[in-house]
Amino acid sequence: MPTAPADPWSAVADDWGRYWGTFARPVWAPLLDAAGIGPGSRVLDVGCGSGELLEHLQDQGARPSGVDPAARMVELARARAVGADVRRGDVEHLPFDDAAFDAVLAVNAVQFADDLDDALAEIARVLVPGGVVGLAGWAERSRNDLDGINVALAEADDEDPPEDGPLRLPGGLAAVLADAGWEVLDSGIAPAAWTARNADDLVRGILFGEGDATIADLAPVVVEAAAPFRRPDGGYRLLNAFRWAVARRP
Repeated sequence: MPTAPADPWSAVADDWGRYWGTFARPVWAPLLDAAGIGPGSRVLDVGCGSGELLEHLQDQGARPSGVDPAARMVELARARAVGADVRRGDVEHLPFDDAAFDAVLAVNAVQFADDLDDALAEIARVLVPGGVVGLAGWAERSRNDLDGINVALAEADDEDPPEDGPLRLPGGLAAVLADAGWEVLDSGIAPAAWTARNADDLVRGILFGEGDATIADLAPVVVEAAAPFRRPDGGYRLLNAFRWAVARRP
């Protein structure tokens, strides 16, 4: 029986960066503001992907580091955020010393942890006393235009539509932090629009990582499902939402 690749995100890292690297940008400002991140702040970006948030933190005068399990993502992040300390690792095994950071950010990352309690304990380990964590991720499906495409693709594969996990629901992120003993400082929701210049970018952005035959087969499904979001210039704009929460280390 064939085995899954040990590093699946490396194979799709370039396309992910192209189509999705800045998608979560609208949630960066409320996260940084609530976490008190500014010039000189030592910040770890967990699941840093291709490095767009790291670059933004550098622009804000912070001192960012990054960690990602995918080797190619680490390469892209190092190239984008030159000088940032970017290492390969996951949220449950952060390759950094105790009390190394003033803040830890995890955007669209902690839902991949095998054990969320272990992940939060590891985040607490690398934070200074009084340090803060900022978590962000997709809001519930009903707030995301992309859900219509996901449902259509599931139906095309004779699968059930995806369901909302607890972290996506109102209060989900804050509840997880509070239950773990963290002091929740603030939380909220931010709109996040995803755009594609044309139908080809739409299809390849939605189906990134798929082979050419699969893309050709599913392209009509994606284009039909996205028809309500097509603009007069031939591009597409789908409005979505990210939930976020910031808390102080226990």
